[in-house]
Amino acid sequence: MALPNALTGDEAPQPEQEKETSLVRWLLETAVLIALAVALAFGIRTVLVEPFVVPTGSMIPTIMIDDRVLAEKITFRFLHEPRPGDIVVFPDPKGEHPHLIKRLIATGGQTVDLRDGRVYVDGKMLDEPYTHDKPSIPFAIAPISYPYHVPEGRLWVMGDNRTNSADSRVFGAIEESSVQGRGMWTYWPLASFGALE
Repeated sequence: MALPNALTGDEAPQPEQEKETSLVRWLLETAVLIALAVALAFGIRTVLVEPFVVPTGSMIPTIMIDDRVLAEKITFRFLHEPRPGDIVVFPDPKGEHPHLIKRLIATGGQTVDLRDGRVYVDGKMLDEPYTHDKPSIPFAIAPISYPYHVPEGRLWVMGDNRTNSADSRVFGAIEESSVQGRGMWTYWPLASFGALE
């Protein structure tokens, strides 16, 4: 039989009740912490940075198939619009993959031409060491004619692996608003760990 509490006259709490109260409190605190962690992770992915798995070999050797890449979202949202040379992530226009990652070559209002295996933007040949001298040639199966004037609000993107990349040479310029972020870092595998250039 429980002894009455000397100050209030109430019965002292049972040890079983204390355990039950502690368990309920712990479960409630854990649920709140999990909810906060999920909300924080969602917020980070939506506003700051999001991880992506690279689905194709179109950026080899800059990025390999199945590399894990972080794409930051602050630059294009708050600092400036995408610029030539940026590595961008966007939904696959052909719907074969959830997303693609390519290098931005030209923006709206610029003109792209492919001549003698080289890329020209507004009449100037680009210096592209990241292609490792692979030729940039038009694809016969694509209905793109050159020189190509990039419409306003669109971006011309190409993979660094120029001989094996389905890019704007196939699906045309992408909507600038479709860009999900700027590829900035490969975090897995460890052999590929480092900043993207």
